[in-house]
Amino acid sequence: MAPLPETEMVSHYLSAAREQQSLLRGASIEVDIDAEVPKLNKKGKLHALKKISKLGLITYRALGFDGDNSVKKEVIARFLASEVQQAQSGADLGITPANYKFKYRHTQELDGRKVVVLQLSPRKKEVGFFKGELWLDADTFMPVRESGRWVKTPSVFLKKMEFVRFYEIQNGVAVPQRLESRADTRLFGPVTLKINFGKVSYEEDGEAVAEAGSSNDSQ
Repeated sequence: MAPLPETEMVSHYLSAAREQQSLLRGASIEVDIDAEVPKLNKKGKLHALKKISKLGLITYRALGFDGDNSVKKEVIARFLASEVQQAQSGADLGITPANYKFKYRHTQELDGRKVVVLQLSPRKKEVGFFKGELWLDADTFMPVRESGRWVKTPSVFLKKMEFVRFYEIQNGVAVPQRLESRADTRLFGPVTLKINFGKVSYEEDGEAVAEAGSSNDSQ
């Protein structure tokens, strides 16, 4: 039995998501992106800084790369370009009732925290939409996990894409933790991509004023 009516759970989630998006705008996040093409036995790792502008636009600045350049160009660069283009398009891709149907699945424990699992069915078959699940913290209704398959790939290079995105709740806000993605490509067969999100910093008048999201802060 659902702890709350579905419409009420969705309403709480939308309020939490707006707060999350507002707090992450203007942030810079260190990321480590690992990509692998098993069929060719090639891999690469990019260390970069992801910046989210006050308007929600996304840019990446490479800080270092190690591995096969073809993986950097054909896998990592394509993935980042797709994310940047979607953010620049201004399209409404949010997990909202206008874009998705929500259905309560069950409630379970995750890392000692009670979470509500909702099934998501997109109302549009367009790039940027996925069919899958949304896991919400039962106390704050912040997202802790999103997973599914994209209903339409952003490139003819890709045949299908699946992903799992994890968040960590810090000070009542869901901070990106890691992303795991698998895609079937037309050129290289299956490829895997993992992103680990590190320190999140905020700037005000060009000066960093706060930091979050680093497990090393207390060390």
